[in-house]
Amino acid sequence: MAKARDIQLDALRAVAVTLVLYAHFLAPNGTSFLGHLGVRLFFVLSGFLITRLLLDARDTNAFASGSALRSFYARRVIRIFPPYFAVLGLVWLTDLEQARSSLAWHALYLSNFWYALRNDWNPWLLCHFWSLSIEEQFYLAWPLIVLLAPRKRIEAITIGVICFSLAYRFYWPIAADPALARDLLPPASMDALACGALLAVRRARGADVPRWMRPCWPALAAFFLLVVWSDPGPASSTWEWPRWLLVQVLPLVPLTAIVAACSTGLGGWLGRLAEQRPLLSLGRISYGVYLYHPILLAYAVKAQPWIPLNVSEQGPGRFLVAGTATIIVASLSWAFFEKPLNGLKRYFPYVARPVASGDAKWTSRTAAALELPRTEARQ
Repeated sequence: MAKARDIQLDALRAVAVTLVLYAHFLAPNGTSFLGHLGVRLFFVLSGFLITRLLLDARDTNAFASGSALRSFYARRVIRIFPPYFAVLGLVWLTDLEQARSSLAWHALYLSNFWYALRNDWNPWLLCHFWSLSIEEQFYLAWPLIVLLAPRKRIEAITIGVICFSLAYRFYWPIAADPALARDLLPPASMDALACGALLAVRRARGADVPRWMRPCWPALAAFFLLVVWSDPGPASSTWEWPRWLLVQVLPLVPLTAIVAACSTGLGGWLGRLAEQRPLLSLGRISYGVYLYHPILLAYAVKAQPWIPLNVSEQGPGRFLVAGTATIIVASLSWAFFEKPLNGLKRYFPYVARPVASGDAKWTSRTAAALELPRTEARQ
């Protein structure tokens, strides 16, 4: 049976992907901050879960960095690649929205660089791949740090990554260039990923979130909402850049605090709410929902003449039709495609089992490291 902490992290995935669907299907006037917030929540979750998993493997007696790295990359390929490249294959076969010319960039997980270099969101139906590219770039580099760097230096490195990412943000007001690169290049998302990683590192040494974070995160969340709902003013206004910085930075503490709370298991009515079956089911298929939703929207728009509701514009019709189609396809994908492939992960344990069952090095913690948490299985 999965631990309560892992169940509630699935619920957070459901919240994150719902925010994205709202922003892309329903939000009026192109309002996108909730979608942005959902992606940032995904990043904090990924940073936390991946770092926790790698540290658990590293802290076992039977740990070997080479085999752990190989297993990590193999498991990521098994979990992420099949549905991702199935989508790319479909887009290539149909040249949906004339997206075929950019597929090489997406296939190499360089979508964020494609859109940043062009400073344009075309092809629009693959624009959400920028965040998947960020995650893959993180997966490529971060395990090398967690598994190979001196154990006592990992926390300092994580804090350094956060500081570097924040410094990157402060560069853009100086450059006065609102290009897409400010949001799409890897440093723009490393703060959220590293905040999750820092939480995992602190937990591994028996600590929790800093004491100052607990009382102040609701105030920061409220301030964030006030900033988002404020009038941005003209493009050249003095408020534009401070507002952008605050929208990027303010959610970090609240999102980290929320992940910290759910990773230990919320009690009371909030805990019961976070463990409702519909929420957990949506969290289980959240990768597929995120991956497929613009593709299904593109097909829905093409089928508009046969659909009685308006799916060509943001609104309830689009949310109902495209949202329902997305959940159905993601559910089928999970049940018949992704979940069976996930079974192959058992051939790639992070820590190899000893030949002799009575090996003195075989400890309960080693055994625990070999058991994949349910929440990681669905990443």
